[in-house]
Amino acid sequence: MSEISRRSLLIGGAAASVAATTAPARVFAQANPLSERDRTLFAIAKRELEKAGNAIWRRDIVGIADFGVHSAKERFHFVNLEQNSVTSYLVAHGAGSDPEHDGWLNNFSNVHGSNATSKGAYVTWEWYVGRYGTSVRLGGLDPTNDQALPRYIVMHSAQYARKEHVAKWGRLGRSNGCFAMDPKDFNTALLQLSGGRLLYADQLNLDAVKVDG
Repeated sequence: MSEISRRSLLIGGAAASVAATTAPARVFAQANPLSERDRTLFAIAKRELEKAGNAIWRRDIVGIADFGVHSAKERFHFVNLEQNSVTSYLVAHGAGSDPEHDGWLNNFSNVHGSNATSKGAYVTWEWYVGRYGTSVRLGGLDPTNDQALPRYIVMHSAQYARKEHVAKWGRLGRSNGCFAMDPKDFNTALLQLSGGRLLYADQLNLDAVKVDG
């Protein structure tokens, strides 16, 4: 066999090997598109970004809290518009929104002293160190949450928002209206959601929407 023929055979074999390796990955990716729930989250993220306009200056990741879902479930979604992905975490709601302390949010409020969660769009601002350690300051962008800053509604970590609390009590504890997360998850919020990004909260009731692709 000539050197040219041998070289052609080697190149052809290498190409076939690469194709055999990559083809299943492509097939797998095509077989696992975004779920119905995640497509809904993407649509909400894009809608709220458009409404917020220039109030949001970092538009790669949007946080969406679905308070129509029980607090024992992962209902805080990081919607990554650049990577086309969704990751979900636990988040607590306010005591004033859940007076029965059964894990369900019954009502929103924007009133001082209500200790309730407020619905609407927020812009995430800077980090600061407060009662619960490093926290993220929030600015309310809607009439339903425009008192967030004077009410000290922020994102922070809390022991009552841990997975272990759910395992023991069947629900999370309650905040004073803040978005409280498991300390193990909160670093993700600090890195991915602070500094001019959008956070949106509402009773979306997406728990019943199909999650699998």
